[in-house]
Amino acid sequence: MNYNIAIVNSSSFGQYFPEHLERLKALGSVERVRVAGDAHGKELADALRDFNVVIASVTPFFDAEFFDNKRDLLLLSRHGIGFNNVDVEAATKTGTLVTTVPPKVERDAVAEGTVATLMSLMRRVSDSHVAANEGRWADRASFIGAGLSGKTLGIVGCGNIGTRVVEILSRGFDMRVLACDPVRHEKWADVLGVEYADLDTVVSGCDVLSLNADLNPSSLHIIGEHALSLMKRGVYVVDTARADLIDQQAMLRALQDGTVAGLALDVMHDEPPAPDDPYFNHPKVLVTTHISAYTAECLRGMGDKVTGDVERLARGEEPVNAKN
Repeated sequence: MNYNIAIVNSSSFGQYFPEHLERLKALGSVERVRVAGDAHGKELADALRDFNVVIASVTPFFDAEFFDNKRDLLLLSRHGIGFNNVDVEAATKTGTLVTTVPPKVERDAVAEGTVATLMSLMRRVSDSHVAANEGRWADRASFIGAGLSGKTLGIVGCGNIGTRVVEILSRGFDMRVLACDPVRHEKWADVLGVEYADLDTVVSGCDVLSLNADLNPSSLHIIGEHALSLMKRGVYVVDTARADLIDQQAMLRALQDGTVAGLALDVMHDEPPAPDDPYFNHPKVLVTTHISAYTAECLRGMGDKVTGDVERLARGEEPVNAKN
């Protein structure tokens, strides 16, 4: 079979490891396709009408309407571990195989990115860097930061990546850890001294809050008006999972009144976001361009996986980490 392969909205696949593209070109035609981040349904199906294999980023949205209008898609391989932008049930009904990258491929990179972003926020690294470049060395005393050691970490979502964030911060900074997750790893928690608790207890007791949960109906805006009202004044929040775990308007109010001292985001509702998004240029918000998984080691592993997905399809072999 001739495979027509679309690389959709991914700015990293094949860029740093071109051998992944060469392996795909041995199987058929390969084209990069850029669509709006919120594209979905028939519009998206029309944009991808000539392709029977898709390698997809965190956007667009492959919903039921898309699959109703795109019944010749053989494989949708997510270049990442999440698949909340794919209606897997609808894909199954139309015979489309959906695969993702195994969680461990991204675990270290995203967890390390979480800690790096958090520390940059708390220690005012980016602000100080800008001042140095502008020759404002005398302003250094204005970049007073906050430390991590000995404080309480609250973590919402303590699975593949969240557990690694905990390991780094609890062991490296002697932090007490309060964790909220429906799945509890009791033996692991006992070794590290992690205390499982409900969301209210976690948000009310932490000095630093890390969001590492999946996005689903139960976690949508999990950090909203109620959760923010329980927080002590001066909490730092880092989100490298999904932007919609946070109610943006409630968060902006919490930043304004000092409940949240700083917010670090590596994910946004739309990517790229609108230029007038209120998080941009906010003095208490650090936004990065969804780079938590961007290490050479992680990108090689992710690329190997999705390229291998197409190669296994061509050989008629069983998929790895299939969602359906």
